[in-house]
Amino acid sequence: MSEAAPPGHRAGVVALLGRPNAGKSTLLNRLLGEKLAIVTPKPQTTRSRLLGILTRPDAQILLVDTPGFLQGGRPLESAMSAVAEEASRDCDVACLLVDVVRGWEAIHTEWFERLLGQGTPVLLVATQCDRPHAKDAPWPPPGSERAAGVLRTSAVTGEGLDELVERIVALLPESPPFYPEDELTDRPLRFLAAEAVREAAFEILEQELPYRIAVEVTEFDESDPQLVRIRANILVERDSQKAIVVGAGGARIKEIGMRARREIERLVGKKVHLALWVKPEPGWARKPKRLKSLGYC
Repeated sequence: MSEAAPPGHRAGVVALLGRPNAGKSTLLNRLLGEKLAIVTPKPQTTRSRLLGILTRPDAQILLVDTPGFLQGGRPLESAMSAVAEEASRDCDVACLLVDVVRGWEAIHTEWFERLLGQGTPVLLVATQCDRPHAKDAPWPPPGSERAAGVLRTSAVTGEGLDELVERIVALLPESPPFYPEDELTDRPLRFLAAEAVREAAFEILEQELPYRIAVEVTEFDESDPQLVRIRANILVERDSQKAIVVGAGGARIKEIGMRARREIERLVGKKVHLALWVKPEPGWARKPKRLKSLGYC
């Protein structure tokens, strides 16, 4: 925990919960004013807990981005669900995010009741309210009077975000900050670099492969003050998938590397040499120990 703060200072953990593509990662990035979480249009982009630290003079908000609510018993899906469940149990405030156009669903009711049952203050947050037809969408949902607050937001336009932060701060316990004011996350750059590669692969591969790949950084060398050297494996499950990622004449893996390198250079603030390899590893997504080693649980 960081040094003591003035009387009345608040600090605590805020879980961002919701279905896939509800806008959790986009909201995290907008509130931090910095791109920390990877964002793509594809479900299951977020696979693990990501802490974003928002520090103000009067409060420190520990925003926890989580995977979307999933159903299914496969190890990867189970690991992702466990991350969201753990975050919901360990938070001081829960933000239940709902895509306002898609609307309130049974899964939201289930999580809302669960959070209320454990005594967690819940903010019901309609997201993506800048989209067409958002103003015509029904909101708030039935039973919302039991929530600690109901808001409409847009991470694109900023609608409702100031109010959201103020509502969160008011619900946090009085506490000194947990982290120094210049820290943005507790995740190492090595993890963020792997996520940047995965984001680039998701974007470039489009619908061909994205849920069957993972990224493992095998070398992260910062010994040169002017250059970071990174080697990473893009894991696939079959040789045929390797051919898709590599592309004709290596064109696709080169494009993934170029896009990821630009993002990593933004993160580390210096030049990056990025070497990518595609490695078939059958069944990686079905092995709990492997999922843990990749940081997905």
